[in-house]
Amino acid sequence: MLSVCHYFHVHQPRRIKRYRVFDIGRDHGYFNDATETDLNNRRVLAKVAGKSYLPTNQTLQDLLQRHPEFTFSFSFSGVLLDQLEENFPEVLDSFKRLIATGRVEILADTHYHSLAFFYSLPEFERQIELHERTIRRLFGVVPKVLRNTELSYRNDLATWAEAHGYIGIMAEGWDHALASRSPNFLYRPPGCKKIKVLLKNYRLSDDVAFRFSERSWKGWPLTAPKFAEWVNAHHGDGQTVNLFMDYETFGEHQWEDSGIFHFLSALPGELLKHPDTVFKTPSQTAAAYEPVGEIDVPYILTWADTERDLSAWVGNDIQRSAIAALYALEEEVLHTDDAKLIEDWRYLQTSDHFYYMCTKWFADGDVHKYFNPYQSPYDAYIAFMNVLSDVKLRLQKERTRQTRRSPRMSGNRRERAVISN
Repeated sequence: MLSVCHYFHVHQPRRIKRYRVFDIGRDHGYFNDATETDLNNRRVLAKVAGKSYLPTNQTLQDLLQRHPEFTFSFSFSGVLLDQLEENFPEVLDSFKRLIATGRVEILADTHYHSLAFFYSLPEFERQIELHERTIRRLFGVVPKVLRNTELSYRNDLATWAEAHGYIGIMAEGWDHALASRSPNFLYRPPGCKKIKVLLKNYRLSDDVAFRFSERSWKGWPLTAPKFAEWVNAHHGDGQTVNLFMDYETFGEHQWEDSGIFHFLSALPGELLKHPDTVFKTPSQTAAAYEPVGEIDVPYILTWADTERDLSAWVGNDIQRSAIAALYALEEEVLHTDDAKLIEDWRYLQTSDHFYYMCTKWFADGDVHKYFNPYQSPYDAYIAFMNVLSDVKLRLQKERTRQTRRSPRMSGNRRERAVISN
């Protein structure tokens, strides 16, 4: 038997507007939510929802009705869910209908799509808790498998996840980490006894996510029967083929006229033509198979770029400067009773802000420029640091206010302010 595990990541950031130096101290609205630019956050999300989310959700709803064996999973960023609740409830409802079938799993994630695990473990834990609360409130389920932002992974993250009750954790099935082994098996992290690592089959996943409409690719045109043949070829040398990709693959990265929706609609039926192919969610996969060995990843592994590390987000001096300045404010921000300030600080942790500062291959018009509101990485950095300057002014005012107030806010009240945001 060979399992196919489909996982889709659904995220759109709240992009920072072109926040100028003379906005500091005057404008606390940091995010591009109300302007009339093409990359206005609402406009981008409306476009993505219309081209990708809604038609893909309908396609998957039809597949669930046609194929009782079909299952898949989502990870939602809390940033995306916040925006859907505020402005696109009909899109959120279409996701709820899928989850309500009981055959669609939701994974644990950081609420603000942050890299907090590598910068502040307490903040990471707060964001995991916030995300779980949101998932329970909106969908009525509790995640069992952890997927960290940008599929980032390291041994100590797996250790943390096991200690907090997760049965599985997702990672990139990168050749260097596997040392000539296959990503189509489950593995155990060093020092762990229960949790299992599910590895992305990046070759097959990227055939769909990145190469589907590339006419120069030797695999073009990619049809459902052809792809099913490639997947089913792993019978006998694997437990599971994990197909992990961004949800925007369908309709946005690969446009409708490429045939991507027809491909998705036909794929489960083609896969099921093999009598020993089944579908499993990540938690079902973790429950079904025993690890075949240990996978040791003492360094940070992600699913981005050829390096598969964090260099897309913190690979240059301006990125490292920006993220260090942000997390340096953590203690002071969280000790205020200003819920809006805490929320703004957390939205500033979204990894996309640092991705837009990436200087790797920017001039080539690659994926680093996708939905990027800035003319250059340096413009992204300037806007971000201007926002941080305004945050510091707000903190200064808060310090002044608290010193004048008597009695001071109790520790219990502070803790409630931190967790509630």
